[in-house]
Amino acid sequence: MPKISKKDVEYAAKLARLKLSETEKEAHAEQLNKILGYMDKLNQLDTTHIKPTSHVVEMQNVFREDSVTPSIPVDNALQNAPDKKDNFFRVPKVI
Repeated sequence: MPKISKKDVEYAAKLARLKLSETEKEAHAEQLNKILGYMDKLNQLDTTHIKPTSHVVEMQNVFREDSVTPSIPVDNALQNAPDKKDNFFRVPKVI
């Protein structure tokens, strides 16, 4: 298992433009080593018969037939409009 040193943490912190105290550097190195240790455990699992997935739950698209249906009448759509002109909503000019 590769070991993350305090020097590695300092390098990553420099790239991220972070100022870390000595205590934080040591804590981050320890935490990253724990994460890598866990990843090493996961790499030991036999996954030869497991199908790769991108989602935990199987997903599928559910399509419905598109059908043309009448919309609401123009008069009903415009009845509460604060400002209208002919069959259109009238709004302030935005630039």
